[in-house]
Amino acid sequence: MHISHSQLKHLETVIGQMTRFDRPADAVLSAYFREHNKLGSADRHLIAETAFGALRRLIQLRALIAPEKATPRRLALVALMKFNKLNVKELSEATSAGEREWLGTVKGKALEDSLEIRAELPQWVIERLDEQEPAAVEALGQGLMAMAPLDLRVNTLKMKREELLDRLNAEGIHCEATPYSPIGIRLKDKPALSKHELFKSGAFEVQDEGSQLLGLITGARRGEMVVDFCAGAGGKTLLLGAQMSSSGRLYAFDVSEKRLANFKPRQARSGLSNVHPQLLAHENDAKVKRLAGKADRVLVDAPCSGLGTLRRNPDLKFRQSPDSVAELNAKQASILASASRLVKEGGRLVYATCSLLPQENQAIVEAFLAEHADFSLVKMDDVLAEQKIPLQCGDYLELKPHLHNTDGFFAAVLQRAPAQA
Repeated sequence: MHISHSQLKHLETVIGQMTRFDRPADAVLSAYFREHNKLGSADRHLIAETAFGALRRLIQLRALIAPEKATPRRLALVALMKFNKLNVKELSEATSAGEREWLGTVKGKALEDSLEIRAELPQWVIERLDEQEPAAVEALGQGLMAMAPLDLRVNTLKMKREELLDRLNAEGIHCEATPYSPIGIRLKDKPALSKHELFKSGAFEVQDEGSQLLGLITGARRGEMVVDFCAGAGGKTLLLGAQMSSSGRLYAFDVSEKRLANFKPRQARSGLSNVHPQLLAHENDAKVKRLAGKADRVLVDAPCSGLGTLRRNPDLKFRQSPDSVAELNAKQASILASASRLVKEGGRLVYATCSLLPQENQAIVEAFLAEHADFSLVKMDDVLAEQKIPLQCGDYLELKPHLHNTDGFFAAVLQRAPAQA
């Protein structure tokens, strides 16, 4: 495979825009492909895979090149050589003699041995993880550099998992049951599924297995009143609705009109009739107060740093900072306290994030419990057993890519004390 001048130029431009870290990398890529809509699928694949590969290992690339010399062009060239396994000759058409000579010196260069480089995590993140052993940090970092699999969630209102597995495998879409989620399917490859008849008919949604587990541990049942407090685009809302067999009342709250608008076509495909999307101005909106003390279950998938999703969003480790996490902590505590008012006596409250940092996870839950004596922690192992999920985690759900092959997730289940007789 030989790289052309134009391919390298596109790649250099995309990496340059991504490494400004002023907007999400996937948004940069989408906008670039819209502007350059004549690019063929092979070029798009090369640009996307190499640019995201460069972000996944940016700390290592900068160390190889020297941080002050790590221009977007040099990052592109070294990423092509190191991660796409191209040799200098295959890059010769797009490079100068001086660049080829420089690439030859980089090719054999060894990385310095530091935990930050081995784990590909910024020092401030390493300092805040609860893993004390360098080997554990390195294993986590390696897991976060891996490519995430493509997982599907079966819409059990429309199809059983075994039936969907048989249908997809018969079509040559190789897949298997997920190890933990009883309604998940993991694909071997990453085919485009948005035009598949079974997707369009609502038989499945794309959803990471870890995200499925967050919905499942909420334990929604037929006829209950359930609130998805930070519904976003509604992936977990749809799971909760299916758990409820489209009965009872399911509220999908969010502060983003755009996210709720994106949820509408998904809701239509799902066949659910019990979902009530509600736009909130903030977490203390009057719509929240009207449901005080009425909900059987409330799921709070809180806004967070997203550091558990680095396999998909490698730019987040550079777009977040200690200051941004501290701001999120205040928001997380406020949202959890507000959502707790909806829970009826004897009801359950689930707090979840896609973060790996204890400050966004255990610390928020412990502070909440210290201030809310009417809530107590339900041991996660008991909740997982209730849902027949073959996993043991102790008090909290803590999913990590290198251990569970899911995104990094945290969850705690809290129960409000029942009414006194």
